[in-house]
Amino acid sequence: MLEKSMYDSWVSHISLFIKGNKNCRMMLDSIDEGPLVYPMVVGEDGQTRPNKYSELTETQQLQDDCDIQVKNIILHGLPLDMYALVNHQEAGEDIWDRVKLLMKGTELSYQERECRLYNLFDKFASVQGETLYEYYWRFSQLINDMHTIGMTIQQVQVNTKFLNALPPTWSKFDTDVKLAKSLYTTNYDQLYAYLSQHE
Repeated sequence: MLEKSMYDSWVSHISLFIKGNKNCRMMLDSIDEGPLVYPMVVGEDGQTRPNKYSELTETQQLQDDCDIQVKNIILHGLPLDMYALVNHQEAGEDIWDRVKLLMKGTELSYQERECRLYNLFDKFASVQGETLYEYYWRFSQLINDMHTIGMTIQQVQVNTKFLNALPPTWSKFDTDVKLAKSLYTTNYDQLYAYLSQHE
């Protein structure tokens, strides 16, 4: 279910759910390119009209079914207040775009979120009394939020921040880790595992 601060995670979950379906490529195409446009035919009365579902080719029928299925998947992942704002849309593509606009706003609001996350990263520090696991968990959430919106940061920066923000009681082990591990090739999960042996 979509939550206000978790749009990017929601997109990832919905995309993975769609990819788990038999006709995932057609469903993803429906989001990216819009629904099937029914071909036009000339009826018996000489008037041009869209084909009926029964007159579509097997592939077109499958695409139409996928269009409906992807719309339902997206709508089922929305809370009631958001559902009420987008359920009138006919196509999965339109619902997807509307939800994105409502959740992420404009490019300016994305930049604001990116700046906020960089600021949180810069100011990240241990909290008095927290365990090493709690520290690691908070740091992991921050890095995950940064990755989720596509922010990139060098591995050595992440590792250095993880070690430098540890409480002073860990300074001896902090130095040992920096000497024993390459901060360019190791990740902070491995650093945590190494440190947790000494907790």
